[in-house]
Amino acid sequence: MFVRRPEVAAVACGFRVGEWLIEPDLNRATSEDRVVLIEPKVLDVLVCLAHRPGEVLSKDQIVQTVWHDTFVSDGILTYSISELRKALGDDARNPHIIQTISRKGYRLVAPVQLLGTDLHSQTSIAVLSFSDMSPQKDQEYFCDGIAEEIINSLMQIGGLRVASRTSSFAFKGKSEDIRTIGKKLGVMTVLEGSVHKAGDQLRIMAQLIDAENGYHLWSERFDRQLKDIFAVQEEISRSIARILKITLSPGERDAIGRVPTIDLGAYDYYLRGKQFFHQYKRKGIEFALRMFSQAIELDPNYSLAWAGISDCRSFLYLYAGSHQVHREQAIAASRKAIDLDPKSAEAYASRGVALSLNSEYEEAEQALATAIRLGPRLFEAYYFSARVAFVQGKLERAAELYEKASEVNPQDYQSPLLVAQIYDDLNRHEAAADSRRKGVLAVEARLRLNPDDGRALYMGANGLVALGEHEKGLEWARQALELDPADPMLLYNVACIYSLAGQVEDAIDCLERSVRNGLTEKRWLEHDSNLDPLRQHARYHDLLKYMDQNRPNHN
Repeated sequence: MFVRRPEVAAVACGFRVGEWLIEPDLNRATSEDRVVLIEPKVLDVLVCLAHRPGEVLSKDQIVQTVWHDTFVSDGILTYSISELRKALGDDARNPHIIQTISRKGYRLVAPVQLLGTDLHSQTSIAVLSFSDMSPQKDQEYFCDGIAEEIINSLMQIGGLRVASRTSSFAFKGKSEDIRTIGKKLGVMTVLEGSVHKAGDQLRIMAQLIDAENGYHLWSERFDRQLKDIFAVQEEISRSIARILKITLSPGERDAIGRVPTIDLGAYDYYLRGKQFFHQYKRKGIEFALRMFSQAIELDPNYSLAWAGISDCRSFLYLYAGSHQVHREQAIAASRKAIDLDPKSAEAYASRGVALSLNSEYEEAEQALATAIRLGPRLFEAYYFSARVAFVQGKLERAAELYEKASEVNPQDYQSPLLVAQIYDDLNRHEAAADSRRKGVLAVEARLRLNPDDGRALYMGANGLVALGEHEKGLEWARQALELDPADPMLLYNVACIYSLAGQVEDAIDCLERSVRNGLTEKRWLEHDSNLDPLRQHARYHDLLKYMDQNRPNHN
């Protein structure tokens, strides 16, 4: 978040640049026919320029203002200006918004109009994981589940920007100041809370805090029975909307008030399953599958639990051997989830992923399109739509969907790094480099909070090596391997990194270990452009033959 020194406070609250309405607190730019989400630091560069429109600001001035407490590389400002031009439809050769002054810096040439100091001043929020205050300290999954359900509920509100679960929960167990958390997540408010659960009695404390000054905006204590948990979650969400002066539409009120299950035992199992699922590791997914299955034993009509089963089965099909039973059960479970709740965006997203496993791409696209319509801010809907488009070779469409996924969740590192490879395949190398820099920045932000995130490490390593930063990229790859040296997905991705770095033998070593440990997606090895340097190697062709001869039993 931009550091709001007194002289720039008015600009930071909202202004117009030419045809665009700029709302820094929402990380948003709006014109008559477009709404564009912009990374917080990138938008801070525009805020800096808007404070002194028409004046030439040196690169050092801008960097010191925006990144005053952080060391950044020389390319970060160039990247930020490029992103602003892309977002606002500006042309460096014929600028109407930002002009480059050779060897001097940049200046804002578009007219600036201030809108005052109260424009949507508190319409972004992060929901932290709730603290477990129960006597046995055994309710972490329940506390996480309550916070996640509140996040999902708040995401239904169109006028509110909500930090992702991954970003917010990264602060769990850490004693960060709320103002620091607000700056790191780029939000104006933070919700924190605690849960004391004893038998069927609950005490939930929740408080909403202004992340800029640390002052409390609202707090409440809920002494209820366990059966009232959904009513408490709804009340918290409605209170936040009221305090932030957001008027809920009838559809938003309905979405916030929906009860997912009538069985509290099933809900308990579902929350446990979600905690395991978010580990994104085979063993965790297997535990999650057991928890979701227990949930539907207690409540066979629990749509979200059926969607969870589908997601687990899809994951196991992709990363633990392409066994037909996983694919068939993923498809069946997603169908059941939709039958039980035809308005569930999550169910349709699960359906789309499951159908894609069976190469039913047209049906998968239809399901994912429905997920987007029902949940226009559901990241997974755009992310998996992009993956389905990519598998079919629809590169332009895949790129568009990955970009949309990045708009919905600006903290995500996966989409910009994946779309970069597509841009390279489309010979849009400048866009690829810009996207990789964006992805690496997001990975660095993630690793500052979660240094043991293996997926962030290997995806960031890929981006770094592709950008020519081999030493740092290979170090990240090494760290990822140390975390889980037997994981087939991790080994495959490290093989891609070694291949890009020209370490062919190391790359094939990793591929062989990946296949031995369960990777069966031969199409990846054949079509992933990261592996192009291996195509002429005898060991690479031997590995493909081995995969043909040792296809898993699909029954």
